[in-house]
Amino acid sequence: MSQSRIMPGFRPALGFTLFYLGLVVLIPLSTLIFKSLQLGWQDYVNIITHNRVLAAFRVSFVSALVAAAIASFFGFIIAWVFTRYSFTGKKLMDALIDLPFALPTAVAGIVLATIFQPSGILGKFLIGSFNLRIAYTPSGIVVALIFISIPFVVRTVEPVLQEFDSRMEEAASSLGATRLQVFTKIIFPNIFPALLTGFALAFARGVGEYGSVIFIAGNIPYISEIVPLLIVTKLEQYEYAGATAIALTMLVISFALLLFINLLQMWIRKRSGQL
Repeated sequence: MSQSRIMPGFRPALGFTLFYLGLVVLIPLSTLIFKSLQLGWQDYVNIITHNRVLAAFRVSFVSALVAAAIASFFGFIIAWVFTRYSFTGKKLMDALIDLPFALPTAVAGIVLATIFQPSGILGKFLIGSFNLRIAYTPSGIVVALIFISIPFVVRTVEPVLQEFDSRMEEAASSLGATRLQVFTKIIFPNIFPALLTGFALAFARGVGEYGSVIFIAGNIPYISEIVPLLIVTKLEQYEYAGATAIALTMLVISFALLLFINLLQMWIRKRSGQL
């Protein structure tokens, strides 16, 4: 039996997949593109090169990249602890990791803003001890994005660690490799593609996040204003052309970055297979 015949009903399933992608993804995105085409090129350039718009793009993408990097680091550690150690309350902690998935983003934003504001529990401690202000600054955006994106990293890396063949570690140790060498030469190269996937998911979630950010960011133009908020502001002011132009630019940049990450991931997997 050929591989193409393994799944029964391939053509109907493929047709349904294409229909779903067209209805849910391609049609809304094409509408955004057609709406943006109503603008002249010069009008489009004037909108996206406005200082406030450029500042919002910088805040959104830099915050998302920093938050994704931090979430990847700590998410890997959390996934490692859950897969390699047994301890009391492990199931409870494992369930708490998924809490940001179920928690409404607005609720998360209110909670974070409450505890990190200058009069909050953590905010007062950070200001008094380290003179570090989190709420109503770009740092608050990063904190909010870490909170909502770290489950993506944990749930992406955890299955790979669970399926990792421990005999490879034992063989390396029997040949005289140190723990650091086993980790850097055996474990990390095998889980890096999954870690990169978690990073991409965290970054994608962070770029488009709105609800959990607006309460803690302060939303100060040129300082802590994110692109989704700027789009909503223009819609409220009935500037539909400006909103679609900004949204299209954000879509193109996000797609280009995610495409680069996916290509890098494919290259790493191919290179790992050749070694």
